[in-house]
Amino acid sequence: MAKMAAGEEQQQGHRAGVFKQKNKVHKHGKHRTKGEIERENKGRVGVTVLTKKQRKEQRKMDRRHKANQLRRNKKDQVLTEKRRLGSRDGPPHLVSVVALHAAVDAEAVTKMLRGEGSGGVVRQEQSVSGVNDSFSMVLPRFKQRFIFLRPNPEDMHSLLDLAKVSDSLVFVLDSNDGWDSYGDYCLSCLFAQGLPSHALVCQGVSDLAVKKRVESRRNLAKIAENRFPDARLFPLDSEQDATLLLRHLGSQKQRKLGFRSRRPHLLAQQVSYTPHTAEGTGGAPTGLGTLRVSGYVRGCALQVDRLVHISGHGDFQLSQVDAPVDPLSLNPTAPRPAKPGKGGDMDMQDGGGEDVESVRVLMKADPSRRETLQTEAEVDPMDGEQTWPTDSELLEAEETRKTRRVMKVPKGTSDYQATWIVDEDDGEEESCDDEDDDDEDDDKMIDEAMDGEEEEDIDSQAAESDCPSDEEEEEEELTSTERAGTDRYDEHMDEAEEGEGLKRYREARANVMFPDEVDTPLDRTAKTRFQRYRGLKSFRSSPWDPLENLPLDYSRIFQFQSFERTRRRVLAEAAQDEEGAVVGWYVTLHIVDVPPSVMESVQTGHPLVVVSLLPHEQKMSVMHLLVRRHPSNTEPIKSKEELVFHCGFRRFRASPVFSQHTSADKHKMERFMRPDAPTVVSVYAPITFPTAGVLLFKQREDGIQDLVATGTLLSCDPQRVTLKRIVLSGHPFKINKRSAVVRYMFFNREDILWFKPVELRTKWGRRGHIKEALGTHGHMKCVFDSQMRSQDTVMMNLYKRVYPRWTFDPYVPLSLPWVKREGSEEYEDLDME
Repeated sequence: MAKMAAGEEQQQGHRAGVFKQKNKVHKHGKHRTKGEIERENKGRVGVTVLTKKQRKEQRKMDRRHKANQLRRNKKDQVLTEKRRLGSRDGPPHLVSVVALHAAVDAEAVTKMLRGEGSGGVVRQEQSVSGVNDSFSMVLPRFKQRFIFLRPNPEDMHSLLDLAKVSDSLVFVLDSNDGWDSYGDYCLSCLFAQGLPSHALVCQGVSDLAVKKRVESRRNLAKIAENRFPDARLFPLDSEQDATLLLRHLGSQKQRKLGFRSRRPHLLAQQVSYTPHTAEGTGGAPTGLGTLRVSGYVRGCALQVDRLVHISGHGDFQLSQVDAPVDPLSLNPTAPRPAKPGKGGDMDMQDGGGEDVESVRVLMKADPSRRETLQTEAEVDPMDGEQTWPTDSELLEAEETRKTRRVMKVPKGTSDYQATWIVDEDDGEEESCDDEDDDDEDDDKMIDEAMDGEEEEDIDSQAAESDCPSDEEEEEEELTSTERAGTDRYDEHMDEAEEGEGLKRYREARANVMFPDEVDTPLDRTAKTRFQRYRGLKSFRSSPWDPLENLPLDYSRIFQFQSFERTRRRVLAEAAQDEEGAVVGWYVTLHIVDVPPSVMESVQTGHPLVVVSLLPHEQKMSVMHLLVRRHPSNTEPIKSKEELVFHCGFRRFRASPVFSQHTSADKHKMERFMRPDAPTVVSVYAPITFPTAGVLLFKQREDGIQDLVATGTLLSCDPQRVTLKRIVLSGHPFKINKRSAVVRYMFFNREDILWFKPVELRTKWGRRGHIKEALGTHGHMKCVFDSQMRSQDTVMMNLYKRVYPRWTFDPYVPLSLPWVKREGSEEYEDLDME
């Protein structure tokens, strides 16, 4: 027993207490080096790695060499594009000369550049169709080609179209003022659209005294640095100055614009039109024809199976692409492009003799691969129909038949005819379903809110008319000449336009003072009037199904499963695709089914710009544009008002819907475009892949178009939810500790019971709900989270989803030029003052 006790004492060990120090265990195998891992694996590779594409692990020097190689390739690509422009292998350098002041003469600038002292040889006069002052020039000294244009600055559409395709812009400034108000207006439009490379030119500096030249240049540079911080000012008073300007234009860095570098485009050098004749009608014209447009391919390679868009006229198809003789070749005997070989390789055939004068066909359209002109989805009216009723529908029909209403009908009317007779009450309820009527009723509140202010103004004027003031006595002493001047001022005023502007101004002011507030109608129930609206517990987090109760117009549009993924894929394929007519080739496009109005536009002096569209860019969808209101515009711009859009190469008219720019899944509609915050403009329009500049114009009744907003293309998303909010307001009649009796929000008991689940709020931040209805005249008892104040207002928010109006029109009328002031060379616009 003693031995056993001794053994037990030897087996017992020390047990650590709660305060025993515990050190961290070394983590073996988790921080091995790469060399240890390679030695342990001994070349073995995991099964998951073998089944996938093996990625070679690069060491530090390999990664550095790869980065240097990518950087070198990118630099070589940029240098190649820069040297190619204007050279033998690239398109001629397209330069537009724009006058920014009414006192300067842009024609004198083009004459100076055309002179013999510049070292250039003029090959073609009137080298661009639709532009009155244009010429082509070859400079053997610099081995470059130039095409100079002088667009009419009063025609804003032509100016913007030429700026989209021009490689460089030459701005002609005044030696004293730089640019006038209209010149600043043109610069605003050009900057918003996307400004290419540019140069500033000034004439008349050498005519000044030697002491004033430096001061004049310093003042002009100070004016120009507001718009052009790093631009250089070039004097143009001698042939040596013209040579320096041409050298600068040919060697300056080109600014890359995304919307044109990703799409093939050309400016028409020569245009001809052949009308189609119908067979079997004796050669009668059909109203359409084939338009042949010759020009230099720019941007990227042009394919014959893609659709083309003519700015301001619409989308069309190509039948073939020809390769005529280049009229501006540095080497007249150089070979011309021939048909593309297999795999996209372009063969060059030697020109000479009779082959030089003949026109070679490069490509012909394949009907099986050519894209269609389908812009809208095919709508099947039977998609929503049901072939056989369900059991629940049969039971519901049986119950309806049993409990059908007895009504008086004329003698001899059958049961089928009686079902089509509608009571007056039913007709009133159906008329309330129109969404446009709801919007008009909401706008009546604004007019009623301003009636009180008008009556106060009339009363104050009547009171002042009793006692004549000093101002009235002075008015009686006006001379006949002053009265005649006042009459002349009134002759140019449109009373209807003034009244419409006053109405819009009052509506915008009422919307700022009482945002979204609507009066409850007295002639019908609020349940019927606001049947399209619903309440939300939280505007941020409450759900709203984007596919619920979609309008019929949504069956006509297209939608992407992922617009961003499609955009990346389409742009990547366009960048890698080298098939078709290469950049720099002089080609002739055969555009089929073109109306004669296109040729009439060219004959009247408007340039013709043709751009090849990317896949899906002819289809209609809901486009969202992010814009900011232009500072020069002060008139209120109402939602769903027709505006003129310039989006990339497109130009169209539409009626958009304004909404806030937020990151939530629901966005509040704005009744007016806000001047202090960015606004999202939603509109039915053809799909355009970002990036692209956006300009919004509003056309007056006299034909002048004013710039109202500028921005960029945001996205294409038909499921973006835009909610219109209305606010019903009530007045606290009796206030208790946490409850209050509210009136003037509703005027019958049924409306209170219908809107009882909707949450209430006050202007002072209280929240509550309707507890019960009191009486039959619209009084209700409400409970809040704390006691109300007597000057507080009870409010109820209701929401409904809104959509743009389908008013898309690709035809945009020309904007009339601004009016010149009498006795002055400056341009005038009353809204810019």
